[in-house]
Amino acid sequence: MTAYLIRRAIGALWVVVGVAVTVFVILHLTGDPAAVMMPLESTPQEIAQFRHNRGFDRPLWLQFGTFAWSALHGDFGDSLRHGEPALGLALERVPASVELALAAISLAVLVAIPAGILAAVRRNSLLDILARVFSLIGQSMPVYWLGIMLILLFGVQLGWFPVSGIGGLKHLVLPAITLGLFSMAKVMRLTRASMLDILQSDFLRTARAKGVLPLRLILHHALRNAWLPIVTVIGVEIGSLISQAIITETIFGWPGIARLAVQAIYDRDYPIVEVVVILAAVSFVAINLLVDVLYAALDPRIRYE
Repeated sequence: MTAYLIRRAIGALWVVVGVAVTVFVILHLTGDPAAVMMPLESTPQEIAQFRHNRGFDRPLWLQFGTFAWSALHGDFGDSLRHGEPALGLALERVPASVELALAAISLAVLVAIPAGILAAVRRNSLLDILARVFSLIGQSMPVYWLGIMLILLFGVQLGWFPVSGIGGLKHLVLPAITLGLFSMAKVMRLTRASMLDILQSDFLRTARAKGVLPLRLILHHALRNAWLPIVTVIGVEIGSLISQAIITETIFGWPGIARLAVQAIYDRDYPIVEVVVILAAVSFVAINLLVDVLYAALDPRIRYE
């Protein structure tokens, strides 16, 4: 297990390095930040001085070398717009994004897994048909459209929930539903498929013939053997919620890291975009590594050599 974790950690490090190189190059191909950050009445000399002070007039490979060396020491540079350390600005927004992501994935799991199990157990029933229809709609519905419809119905017409900002539990309901609906539909569909495959297996027929209680048969025998693909997709969904949260945070004015990244892209604020993408990459590979470790706990047959 230790050797496996070391190899995965090294592989994850290379993934983060690759992401850092890619985002650095792409950002520097989008244009000159001075065209956005400097006032329209700026003289060519002032623009040249701005580019020199920020190091944008140096060769690209030299800029990346300076960035990489500073990043290894926890310094991602200062925000071009705010004039503060980019890492500090990003970390200030992380708690809000984590709160929204946890609420969304918790809602998705709490609804999707029981619904998927019931749909598999009552195959071709009305409940199963409704679950399949919901999965289809949930995975095809645009996030921005869903968010706007929820705002118009529950925020404007009924006035049940706030439509923007962060605060108490009421502020979290609409953004969490908007962000978590796609994951809910996906997890529900996979849970149903995994349970159907296990319910038709020979060992369950044997257990049923021996008189095992239906509830124990489903939860202890069937669900336990169907966990691996479900856990895999949940891990992937948690890792991808940061990128999916861009639209949700923008629609609901949620002060998270994804909204900060959107504004930084508009402003060509390179340090902010770089630190947000790298934090997202680190989170994604860490969650996937945790899922791999959980495999051994969920299935004793799995051994890491």
